[in-house]
Amino acid sequence: MPFRKMFNKMTLRDIPPAELEGKKVFVRVDFNVPIENGVIQNDKRIRAALPTINYLIDHKAKVILCSHLDRPKGWDPKLTLKPVADRLSRLLEKEVKFISDCIGEEVEWEVNNLECGEVALLENVRFYKEETKNDPEFARKLARLADIYVNDAFGTAHRKHASTYGIAQYVKVAVAGFLLEKEIKHLQKALDNPERPLVLIIGGSKVSGKLEVIENLLKIVDKMLVGGGMAYTFLKAAGYNVGKSLVEEELLDTAREIMEKANKNGVKFYLPVDSNNADEFSPTAHAKLTTYKEIPDDMMGLDIGPATVELFKEALSDAKTILWNGPMGVFEFEKFSYGTMEVGKIVASHNEALRIVGGGDSVAAIEMLGLEHQIDHVSTGGGAFLEFLAGKQLPGVMALTDKE
Repeated sequence: MPFRKMFNKMTLRDIPPAELEGKKVFVRVDFNVPIENGVIQNDKRIRAALPTINYLIDHKAKVILCSHLDRPKGWDPKLTLKPVADRLSRLLEKEVKFISDCIGEEVEWEVNNLECGEVALLENVRFYKEETKNDPEFARKLARLADIYVNDAFGTAHRKHASTYGIAQYVKVAVAGFLLEKEIKHLQKALDNPERPLVLIIGGSKVSGKLEVIENLLKIVDKMLVGGGMAYTFLKAAGYNVGKSLVEEELLDTAREIMEKANKNGVKFYLPVDSNNADEFSPTAHAKLTTYKEIPDDMMGLDIGPATVELFKEALSDAKTILWNGPMGVFEFEKFSYGTMEVGKIVASHNEALRIVGGGDSVAAIEMLGLEHQIDHVSTGGGAFLEFLAGKQLPGVMALTDKE
């Protein structure tokens, strides 16, 4: 398992506070927030970076923030980070200087003229195609803005980009910020030396998207609870008729092998025992609840039912570590949100367990329930969270300076 060796990396705590004063500290943050008509819809990712930013302000660093926003194809005024600078100014209660580029002489001049404790936000780094190509020259230009590099963007730690990986090769020291450190420590605790039973709840539409996670965690978990669209591939592989439900036919053999491996490893593998079915993929579809053996030929399963919720509740009753990734059904359709919401409530109620939730839909469900404060750790990373669970090394972490 590569988990342990990934974290012998320097963090912001390893730099003596006095050494931050007057230094240009380049912080890669993840401010990839939803913006409509210039208005930020959810600022959770901005707030998540505040502990690192405030710490640097308090220790009189010159703070240079760098982020991407969406996936622009060249310069796009609709994807400027200017609204983020404005929101951050309000959250910090101090001016954040917005710099309308991220490399070049003018940017270097602006950065060099920052006062101690001032904060600047660079323009969307993905306006340059060199960013995602991890272009060495582009990384060098970014590094000219830094005495110290801090990566606090867990959400992009799985990307080998110039601002998350390349830049670290050209600075004296590259460390993890408080958010990245927190993400890693929680996941390490859950996977490296978990309190048991360790239970994985996994959902989402397709097995293919989570295959590596399932295969890796079969070596670690005590129980695996499968819901969402992917459950129907497993049900069909087990010999049941699933009607028009989403099935990845090419993965039926793989699904059978996974269930056999779970049995061999002593992992209790749970599939839905009932299904809320629809006559079409629509929020207004006619719904019919059946057992997993009775899904009609002309209907598709879009959610787990109450018997499965009870089964999963029982399976979680003795859990000491819970990992949840992926919805139990098409929860954006109100008729088919029951399973996801009920599982969210069950996870949140387990005060005696370490509870970690990651992935956009699972996190959205927890937030819709207003239960995020009852979860020990809500991950800010989607792809990075999955890569970590799959046992992969994250380039954005590997690039950081090793502890001596």
